[in-house]
Amino acid sequence: MDILSSLFLGFSVALTPINLLHCFLGVFIGTLVGVLPGIGPVSAMALLLPVTLSGSPESGIIMMAGIYYGSMYGGSTTSILVRIPGEAASVVTCIDGHEMAKQGRAGPALGIAAIGSFIAGTFAIIMLMLIAPTLARVAVAFGPAEYFSLMVLGLTILSFMTQGAMAKSLLMACFGIVLGVIGIDQITAAPRLTFDRLELLDGVGLVPVVMGLFGVAEILTNLETTVRRDLISARIGSLLPTRADWAASKWPLARGSVLGFFLGILPGGGAVIASFASYAIEKKMSTTTERFGKGAIEGVAGPEAANNSAAGGAFIPLLTLGIPPNVVMALLLGAFIVHGTQPGPLMMTQSPNLFWGIVASMYIGNIMLLVLNMPLIGMWVQVLKVPYNLLFPLILMFCIVGVFSSGNATFDVLVMTVFGVFGYLLRKFGYEPAPLVLAFVLGPMLENNLRKALILSRGDFWTFLERPISAACLVIAFLILLTPLLPVLSRKRTAIALDQS
Repeated sequence: MDILSSLFLGFSVALTPINLLHCFLGVFIGTLVGVLPGIGPVSAMALLLPVTLSGSPESGIIMMAGIYYGSMYGGSTTSILVRIPGEAASVVTCIDGHEMAKQGRAGPALGIAAIGSFIAGTFAIIMLMLIAPTLARVAVAFGPAEYFSLMVLGLTILSFMTQGAMAKSLLMACFGIVLGVIGIDQITAAPRLTFDRLELLDGVGLVPVVMGLFGVAEILTNLETTVRRDLISARIGSLLPTRADWAASKWPLARGSVLGFFLGILPGGGAVIASFASYAIEKKMSTTTERFGKGAIEGVAGPEAANNSAAGGAFIPLLTLGIPPNVVMALLLGAFIVHGTQPGPLMMTQSPNLFWGIVASMYIGNIMLLVLNMPLIGMWVQVLKVPYNLLFPLILMFCIVGVFSSGNATFDVLVMTVFGVFGYLLRKFGYEPAPLVLAFVLGPMLENNLRKALILSRGDFWTFLERPISAACLVIAFLILLTPLLPVLSRKRTAIALDQS
């Protein structure tokens, strides 16, 4: 009954007109972002973070969350109709989804993607609702030492799972931590790395950094490439899958939902790896493997369920431990902090309206997405025809206006420009910005927990190894750092990176 009464509280928050509007805007923008190749949820959330600052924390976070799981829906449309993934997690959907479209079965492919996404998203929300309170009660026992070690483990795993050399990922993480300590020391109140600039006393702003790294840099990178759109011109037809389609898809949907949820919880896992893992499992379990790559509906149903379920699972470590498992959740953590709320084990008791409002809004958002995606396929097809030479200048203008309005300071626009050029150079030289952003958000928390643990232990570093949870996290992180020395694991990591690129 406790969960039911809490969920009732959540719906009373989510069903207010202003929060319903923000939920609708979030899922609509998320779907649009998923449809348009080359933008992605990280860039969209970075661009729209300033917009959420004017309203209440509930409205802002509901909208940001809607953009994330909404983009998982929209990415399948582009993958099936154009064979260009609108979002990284929809790469696998291109393989069989576009083949189905070329065979005149675009309707069932789009239909199973939308319905499968709804089923998997709902499953993830139910699991979030059941697991999060229990995990939060356990996490209350965590001290500064456990939190420090858990954050070290999260940063290490993310560095392991990103593309390219692990040394480059770790370098980016270290740079992000240094960037995060700029400003006034929270314990001694001494200025650090400010170089006598008053603008830096409050630290470097999250909004200009992420909008530069993901918004401006994305535009500069896309200007170099010419994307050929092989848009299916035939009539899409009925979106409802046949009985045979349902029979072939029911178990892939179930397996993808469960697999995606648990991979979404893991740091560095997320929707991309979940979709690839689901496709590999379905191909291995199929008795007719030769159909895969030639229009097998299982190759659409499984990955689409997995990436949407992973999006829901990613909220668990953020809301219960206060630790983001991927860069999208790092941006969401930044939004929480900007709104004056700290997600973690005490969030359910200190801000129950916000926690359960987010959960309830995800139920509503999933229904909105199903209603939006099925009838508006024709509109998304027209959106795909918008030329990029019109789209990118509009995005750049939105970046400048958004950054300036977030702090009313031209210095923030300068920071965004610098990080835009920096992000572009990172991409050119094979460096990943994701570990930098995650470390930038976690850096101050990492440092504070390290110093608090040492204050409590009177400077004894053994406290991190004497506490079982802390020791286990540090040992796992150390073993992950050793994996590049093992040829088998090194090759496996390279294959994962290639799959995501």
